[in-house]
Amino acid sequence: MSEFGVVVRRRRMCRSFRSDPVDREVLDGLVDLASRSPSAGKAQGWHLVVLEGPDTDRFWRHAFPPERRTGFRWPGLFAAPVIALALVDPQAYVERYGEADKITTGLGTGAEAWPTPYWTVDGSMAVMTLLHAAEDHGLGALFFAVFRGAEEVRRELSIPGHLQLLGAIALGWPDGGEAAAGRSASRVRRDAAAIIHRGGW
Repeated sequence: MSEFGVVVRRRRMCRSFRSDPVDREVLDGLVDLASRSPSAGKAQGWHLVVLEGPDTDRFWRHAFPPERRTGFRWPGLFAAPVIALALVDPQAYVERYGEADKITTGLGTGAEAWPTPYWTVDGSMAVMTLLHAAEDHGLGALFFAVFRGAEEVRRELSIPGHLQLLGAIALGWPDGGEAAAGRSASRVRRDAAAIIHRGGW
């Protein structure tokens, strides 16, 4: 099996971290790899708002305030030294496809012209690349949705309203303990035969 195959099979969402910091050079390297993910028209409308160390409380106090943490299954999650919010910019794609080499597509007229929101697609691929890069470096990572407190988080961090929040990434060194698995972990993974529809549906 290739080294990449090993990384993909080994990667799991990490829910318990040590508080040791992640060097900025390491984080920058992971993001550099993620930036090499596919990007429609090379629009590159992907951003990360990164909080480190004590600054991560600016996220947690809105998304998961202390009064909700009693009995939480993964208390080690709050020790993650890095929280990165993944954001995408639909307007960057509209503007890119309004340029001379793309204007005939008609996609430069507005976000509503896009049958598939490629800002979401591209941002998701970049996040997945980042998760694999973290695993390859020996780091743990968890991608999760920001359902509660999202508006408060956006205000706290001055996130422009036109950016779409894909979710948050907790990143750091795994604490080595046996953290409880997610509730979906026991579901059977579909094999290739269940996924592929050769010649049509």
